[in-house]
Amino acid sequence: MTTEELRTAIVRGDTSLGMELGSTRMKAVLIGPDHSPAASGSFAWTSRCENGVWTYSSEEIWAGVRACFRALADDVLRRYQVPLTTAGSMGFSAMMHGGMLFGRDGSLLLPFRTWRNMITPRAADEMTELFSFTIPQRWSIAHLYQAVLDREPFLTEADYFTTLAGYVHWKLTGRRVTGVGDASGMFPVDSATCNYRGDLLGALDEKLAPLGYRWALRDLLPAPLAAGEDAGVLTEEGARLLDPTGVFRPGVPICPPEGDADAGLVATNSVAPGTGNVSAGTSVFAVLVLDRPLKGRYPNVTLLASPTGGDVAVMQGNNCTTELNAWTGLFLDTARLLGAEPTAEELLTALSREALAGEPDCGGLVLYNYLAGEPMTGLDDGRPVLLRGPEGRLTLANLMRAHLYSALAVMRLGMDNLRSEGVTVARMLGHGGLFKTPGVGQRFLAAALRVPVCVMETAGEGGAWGMALLAAYARGHAPGEPLADYLETRVFSALCPTPFVPLQEDVEGFTRYMERYLRCLPVERAAVERLPHG
Repeated sequence: MTTEELRTAIVRGDTSLGMELGSTRMKAVLIGPDHSPAASGSFAWTSRCENGVWTYSSEEIWAGVRACFRALADDVLRRYQVPLTTAGSMGFSAMMHGGMLFGRDGSLLLPFRTWRNMITPRAADEMTELFSFTIPQRWSIAHLYQAVLDREPFLTEADYFTTLAGYVHWKLTGRRVTGVGDASGMFPVDSATCNYRGDLLGALDEKLAPLGYRWALRDLLPAPLAAGEDAGVLTEEGARLLDPTGVFRPGVPICPPEGDADAGLVATNSVAPGTGNVSAGTSVFAVLVLDRPLKGRYPNVTLLASPTGGDVAVMQGNNCTTELNAWTGLFLDTARLLGAEPTAEELLTALSREALAGEPDCGGLVLYNYLAGEPMTGLDDGRPVLLRGPEGRLTLANLMRAHLYSALAVMRLGMDNLRSEGVTVARMLGHGGLFKTPGVGQRFLAAALRVPVCVMETAGEGGAWGMALLAAYARGHAPGEPLADYLETRVFSALCPTPFVPLQEDVEGFTRYMERYLRCLPVERAAVERLPHG
């Protein structure tokens, strides 16, 4: 579309706005009638570890949301010389799991606990046994039940328990709902009904009954909604939260909020059965939409739901690019010491390309990028570790390749579980920051998973663009038109990325790297034990 056509669409509100609250960055994207990004804005933030708990305060959440929205509005004004006063629809996504608990008066009883917190082992184990369904430590219900086990006194006042995406949506619309995909990271859902599994709700409520709480679990959780369902509109109060200047008007329809995994499914056209994607940013996860239920239960594979309620298998790693970014900062300081002034993005691009010159197995190096715990390898906490033997070849290329391999290593472990059941994947789509440098992340992911990998030009837009597409679907799909068909025919028909077929030398090199990675895990465990927090 031309600039003038987009300007007219923005003035008319023939647009959709998506925002995602990621772990280190909030991103907002405005799309026009052709579904392509027309403007964007972002805001950097980071979690804090307070008393051993990774969290963000409510004040930080809203300061970030407002700053991100303002950056988007400024970009609209700069590009099109018109203010951003409305949109045809909106949608909000956020990092999944964790949770926030509120009292009957709306007060925050339990500050936001993020997915990074590996502090719920007893709760996760007890519910996994009770349900015969794997409940990871990061899941919302694990955090709530851990509070029960710890006899937290505030539970007597509990009235609403939700995710970060559900919280933002609630404050903007007044509706206590969330997308079915986001809900599936709180508590197991039934794909046939797109609702929480009643048998498991009953089992846990029965277990809680002797404690005498005045609430039932079902009453605490947000109502799950499938893609396209009515989730409310931006209220006057919500509009002021989003834009205190009063320029952006209330009344905009807001689609069901979703978790980052589901926004990533949409952003990569991975909603239909047999399709999948890998989102790689602060954390990394692979999501495969299943055409049949899994026969076994695997600690490294979590079962969630797509935005339409379909069964998906998720392999999630808590750690991905944070340690890579820290090393990039080190090299940036070095460059500036020598009088050079590259930007962090320019330097990271150059370093990523240098990784292509590394040896297929990283020259004997092995790196653990664990700043947080990593359930995929059985660690409740993490410490970054770089190892090499006397024969290890410490070159810049090998080091950078080891960084990228380590970002994808746990994905390999999860995919091995699925391969043991005969699950096959025709292709994976990559999105997120790891894939911004063309031909690098894509190539190494293909080697790690041993499948062809596509990366679209919109990969850098990530979940914010996916959320804008969900918002567009909510307001513009034909009656009975499935989300998968809408994406295939209206959005992605002109986007035909060529998949990168894994190179045999890379596959063999990654396999050798993984052998060292698994063999040296006791060193990582020792680092956690010997180097405590603080």
